[in-house]
Amino acid sequence: MMSNLKVKFPIKEWSEADRPREKLIDKGKKTLTNAELMAILIGSGNRDESAVGLCKRILNGVDNNLNQLGRMDIQELVKYKGIGEAKAISVVAAMELGRRQRFQETPLNPKILSSADVFSYLQPILGDLMHEEFWVLFLNNSNKILDKKMISSGGHTGTAVDLRLVFKKALEISSTAIILSHNHPSGTLKPSLPDKKMTTNIQKAGNTLNIKVLDHVIITEKSYFSFADEGLL
Repeated sequence: MMSNLKVKFPIKEWSEADRPREKLIDKGKKTLTNAELMAILIGSGNRDESAVGLCKRILNGVDNNLNQLGRMDIQELVKYKGIGEAKAISVVAAMELGRRQRFQETPLNPKILSSADVFSYLQPILGDLMHEEFWVLFLNNSNKILDKKMISSGGHTGTAVDLRLVFKKALEISSTAIILSHNHPSGTLKPSLPDKKMTTNIQKAGNTLNIKVLDHVIITEKSYFSFADEGLL
C-alpha cells in the first residue's frame, strides 16, 4: 500500500538544475521566481520545508506583493519558522537596496511636467514607508529639479513641517518654484484638514518670497492625489 505522505527534500538534495544558485549561474537571474531569489538570500529553510518552500509561504502571506514584503520589518519576518534574525536582516537589507536602486534610476535633474512625473520620481522613496515623510522638490524656471529634501519625518498619521526649513533651502539654491509631497501609509488619498492648512500656509509664504508652490502631491503605494489637479492650489 502506497503512502499518501509527501516526502520533502532539502535544496541540497535537489538536482543541480533545480537549485536556485545553480539556476541563476546557468540560466540567468531573470529565470528565477521571487521565491527562488529570496531563497538565495536566506540560504536554508527549516526541518519541514526547503528555503524555496519557506519563501513561498512568506510571499503568500503578503499576496506575492513585493512592495508589501518591503514593508515587513525584522520582528514580522522572524515569526516565520526557519527565519531567524540574521535571515530577516538579509531580506530587509535586500529590499531596501532594491528601493534605493529604483530611486537612482531616475534621471539627473529631470523636468517635471505633471503630477504623474512627481509620483514617478518620489514613489520609490515614499510609496512603501510605514511612517509619514514630507519632501520638497526644488525647481528652476524650466521646471527642472535642482534638488530634493526631506523636511520632516513623523508617525503613522502625520508629520510637522517647519516653513523655515522649506524656504531656507529654496533661497540657498535660487529655486523659483517648489513642489510639496508627503505619503499616506494608510493608503488613503484624501487630504486631511491639516494637509490643506499646511499647503495654504506654505503657499502664502511662497508668494511673499516670490517662490511658487506648483503642487502638493500625496503619495501612496499605488497612486497619488494632486492638489493642483484637483484645483486646490
